[in-house]
Amino acid sequence: MTRNGDRAVRAQYEAYPYPARDPADEAHRLITGSPSHLLEIEHFVLAGGRAQDLPKGNLRALVAGGGTGDGAIMLAQQLADRGPNSAGGSVTYLDMSTASLAVASGRAEARGLTNISFHHGSLLDLPKMGWEPFDYIDCCGVLHHLAVPGEGLAALTSVLTEQGGLGLMLYGELGRTGVYPAQRAIARLRGDEPADEGLRLARRLVAGMPAGNWLKRNEHLSDHLAGDDAGFHDLLLHSRDRAYLVGEIAELVAGADLRITGFLPPGAYDPGSYIDDPELRTRAAALPVVERWALAEEMSGAMKTHAFYAVRQGNKTGGAATGFAPSMVPVLREMSAERLAASLEKSPRLSAELGGVARQFELPEGAAAIVALIDGRRSLRQIHGRLRAGGTKLAWPEFEVKFAAIFAVLHALNLLLFAGGKAV
Repeated sequence: MTRNGDRAVRAQYEAYPYPARDPADEAHRLITGSPSHLLEIEHFVLAGGRAQDLPKGNLRALVAGGGTGDGAIMLAQQLADRGPNSAGGSVTYLDMSTASLAVASGRAEARGLTNISFHHGSLLDLPKMGWEPFDYIDCCGVLHHLAVPGEGLAALTSVLTEQGGLGLMLYGELGRTGVYPAQRAIARLRGDEPADEGLRLARRLVAGMPAGNWLKRNEHLSDHLAGDDAGFHDLLLHSRDRAYLVGEIAELVAGADLRITGFLPPGAYDPGSYIDDPELRTRAAALPVVERWALAEEMSGAMKTHAFYAVRQGNKTGGAATGFAPSMVPVLREMSAERLAASLEKSPRLSAELGGVARQFELPEGAAAIVALIDGRRSLRQIHGRLRAGGTKLAWPEFEVKFAAIFAVLHALNLLLFAGGKAV
């Protein structure tokens, strides 16, 4: 099924594959992000378990609307790094733009990745493709370009295993303040001009916007400032897109019989990251979870995208890892334990930005010694045992409290997860 609007979206990505990527860059960098980082999948979908422990012994992933390949390449590389394809897993890439597919496949070839297959087509056709269900599905920056986003989400869930999960990204309404008035202004002046001429006119219009224009004032948007045509076109000349508040996302997800297991980074969706007043913090903490997310979004005002994970409502064994059982395995995401521990030895304070707001976080005394032992293989029980063998007299209940305080800070920043072992 192809609508006129669908054809327009496809034509845009044929002309301007997004984001702009060069396969030659793969020799120098691996682009990582959220969702679809393997450690995040294990934490937020597999409840801290290992991808290798899935029923078929590996992770079968689908990247639907894969664009120029950021998510697909990251996940395929991380799976390959785990070991042979049979032990790591595989990635299926799907996109309706042949130009985007060519870029993504070129990136895979440059890396020598053999665990990823490329397919041309629409995610709306997934129910009739006859593919075996997937353990994990990535769909980033796609549903908000569909005429009916719910149809797209239903198509995705039709090829999701019962215990599987999704990593999704949708535009955030508040962080995109100024985008849609600018889109309408450009459309008035552009008329029926072709894409290249429309881009030229739009650049001239944006350059001359008064300082008080909301797009000019929105310091959280940069695609139109980066210089590349693909980013500018995607932000301001897109033929069809919409943005969401977190409450609307919750409704969309629930309508597909799914539940959200976590937004990223988690701390950005905690009202406590923006409210210091004790009474107001107490009131915020008592709100239902969706209202807490909404309050955080309203306080931040800077969330231009929402990245999150979801599983089926009936999935009782999966979802986000919870609790601090001794058998659980903590792991640092994209961070050296040695470096972080050395930093904490000098100062227990960390500075970071959440939801556009600069914050300072303080970790408990002794955090450096615990962090230094987090290697992605040791369980909490083994870390506690190492501390005791080194002369630390912390009993397990005291250790659990201290680790919980460390986890609260580092997990809020999406730096500390549970991946590699499940609680027994």
